[in-house]
Amino acid sequence: MTVPTRYREALLSDAGGELVLLESDNGCLLLMAPSLWAERVGGLTDNESDEERRRFWMGLSDRPEIDGAGRVLINPVLREGAGISREVMLLGVGPHFEIWDAARLTAHKEAVRSRKFRGAV
Repeated sequence: MTVPTRYREALLSDAGGELVLLESDNGCLLLMAPSLWAERVGGLTDNESDEERRRFWMGLSDRPEIDGAGRVLINPVLREGAGISREVMLLGVGPHFEIWDAARLTAHKEAVRSRKFRGAV
């Protein structure tokens, strides 16, 4: 996946040249600076309710590099978990980015809209 130049510069300056990529429990991938990842992992406790979140944040993470052309290699396990086939969408969401399969993002948006606006006039 190629990271657009405007995002690449911000991401690399915030991340000090390192990145963390992990599978979200929302059906997308998250791309962030290692410091943000460590902060969020540090907040997880050892109780059973955090077990699933720990699995996503620790077990399903990778540290890819951005090459000279601004590309990030997404490993096959993460690609499969996020249902990424060909076309991807990169969304800036506060201090991190979400990487979605384009078709999955469309379906997700429709599901959110139907829940949010159900019964609205």
